[in-house]
Amino acid sequence: ITIPHPPYSPDLAPTDYHLFRSLSNDLRDKKFDDESDVKTELVKFFDEKSQDFYERGIMSLPERWQQVVDSNGKYISEN
Repeated sequence: ITIPHPPYSPDLAPTDYHLFRSLSNDLRDKKFDDESDVKTELVKFFDEKSQDFYERGIMSLPERWQQVVDSNGKYISEN
C-alpha cells in the first residue's frame, strides 16, 4: 500500500518528530560560547542515544501513517 503525502510532512518524518524534537528539547535553554561547545554538545547528544531510541522512531511510523489516513491527511501534532 502506498500512502500519498506532501513532499514535506514533518509529522511523518522520523527525523523531524523523533530525532530533531529530542535534540531540540536537549538543547533548550543551553548557552554556548563558541562553535566548539556546540559541536561537543552534539557529539554528546548522539553518543548518548541507544539503538532503541532510533528503532522506536522508525517502528512508530506505521502507527503515524495510520493516523494520517484516519485524519484524511491532516497534520498530526504530538500534543
